[in-house]
Amino acid sequence: MFKAEIRSLDEINQVAAKFLEAHPADRLFAFYGGMGAGKTTFIKALCEKLEVVDYVTSPTFALINVYDTQRVGEIYHFDFYRIKNQGELFDLGYEEYFFSDGYCFVEWPELAEQLLPPHTVKVRIFESESGSRIIESNV
Repeated sequence: MFKAEIRSLDEINQVAAKFLEAHPADRLFAFYGGMGAGKTTFIKALCEKLEVVDYVTSPTFALINVYDTQRVGEIYHFDFYRIKNQGELFDLGYEEYFFSDGYCFVEWPELAEQLLPPHTVKVRIFESESGSRIIESNV
């Protein structure tokens, strides 16, 4: 389990590094949080720590972005916000990604809940009463 509070964007890279240290063997992460919670921003920080050489953006319309890295091979970044049914995930070939050795970061995983393998790390991001962001894993 991991828990951290981000009070300003200046702290996000440090929290991302600690998050990765807390999950050294994990590769599949499902990110839960409302619109504007900071899921994509935190994933960008994780990608920076994993030395992504590509530009990291939300795959809202593409459903998946693939990023190359200097250290860990490919990273797969999913956004299931616009998915209408699980059939679209089968068409996407989600199994090839979820069961690969690559990092998988999934935003809006709610529709894919039944398809997520047991080894998926669930990450919740939400805003605290003070306005900071709280990151919790395995919630």
